Amino acid sequence: MHVMVLGAGLSGVTTAWYLQEAGFRVSLVDRQPEAARETSFANGGQISVSHPEPWANPGAPWQILRWLGRDDAPLKFRPTRDPAQWLWGVRFLLECLPARAHRNTRAVAALATWSGRQLRELRARLGLEYDQLERGILHLFHSRSEFLRAPERARTLASFGIQARVCSADECLAIEPALGAQRATLAGGLYAPDDESGDAFRFTQALATRLATQGATLHWKHEILGLRTGSADDEIAGIDVRTPGGEIETLRADAYVLCLGSYGPRLVAALGERLPIYPVKGYSITAPVVDAARAPMVSLTDESRRIVCSRLGNRLRIAGTAELNGFDTEVRPERIAGILEWAQSRFPGAIDAARAEHWAGLRPATPGNIPLIGRSRRANLWLNTGHGTLGWTLSCGSAAALAELMCGRRPPVAFPFLAA
Repeated sequence: MHVMVLGAGLSGVTTAWYLQEAGFRVSLVDRQPEAARETSFANGGQISVSHPEPWANPGAPWQILRWLGRDDAPLKFRPTRDPAQWLWGVRFLLECLPARAHRNTRAVAALATWSGRQLRELRARLGLEYDQLERGILHLFHSRSEFLRAPERARTLASFGIQARVCSADECLAIEPALGAQRATLAGGLYAPDDESGDAFRFTQALATRLATQGATLHWKHEILGLRTGSADDEIAGIDVRTPGGEIETLRADAYVLCLGSYGPRLVAALGERLPIYPVKGYSITAPVVDAARAPMVSLTDESRRIVCSRLGNRLRIAGTAELNGFDTEVRPERIAGILEWAQSRFPGAIDAARAEHWAGLRPATPGNIPLIGRSRRANLWLNTGHGTLGWTLSCGSAAALAELMCGRRPPVAFPFLAA
């Protein structure tokens, strides 16, 4: 069977890989000249199994109200006239209910744990190199009240089989000595030793290269214009694309997998498919390290500011904030300024801020942060999308699970896979 994967970010390339390993003939289509040039290009760099709790949780509405009007707010809502934005917001509030939030957290934790195992196995088997570090993730608390909730969070993670231990400020410094400049304000931390970090762009590029050498067809610079239905309306007959030369062509396969992130819902809306995905813009900077002793090696999450930091070789990646502003990809200086200020105040002298690369990307988020994995309402259209802030964490597990589903098997994960 020939399967065509639409989109060549983390989700698309890992999906293509696992499908090819399962015996499918695979082709991959993307509008960019190479893999991972959009949302997967400069994310936070964390494989964060220890952070399964979605943005939509019981405390989120009150936090958002406190952040209104702040340019440096971790989550910023910029109202538009788009009804989809408001509908998504209402659904987000519904997912903040305690029972729903717990259900979503449990599902993400199960998929994330399995995904971590898939990633480690794949890396070992293929010998992939992507500036990976297996030094865990240290979650930092600068508020005493937030730190007091860390033991409960550790117990919750333990119930999901995820290891994490509560650390005093001094223990945090023992794990990561570069935290010395913020010792006076650090209340404590939560250390997840099994988490990892790495460059998602390099990983995706390396896997795409392996795909090509093993026979997959990669259609670069092919802009997807629409889906064609067959004589039976419940099937997709092909995809219309604009080629690098400007011609309109139709590419055909036996089945199709939607991995187009925030842009996927627009493509399938004409078919009557309504996917509860809305773009949530995130920002990052990537700066050269000029003093290795001052730059952290352990990946960090500042729980008070919702900012993450990962060492990628001789670079430091700092990412954070979430902004609901439609499909706007403008890199706003005030948002970058907040991330730069964080980096320079927490790790003074560690990076060359003047040479930092600034980036913004659109995370495809569902209201409860539960990705859509499985068959759509069309018999030969499958979905692997909507991973929100956890695309790097969930990518290998989601792709491996979809391959199992397309082979007619139930993946060994307690997750609400789609079954049309």
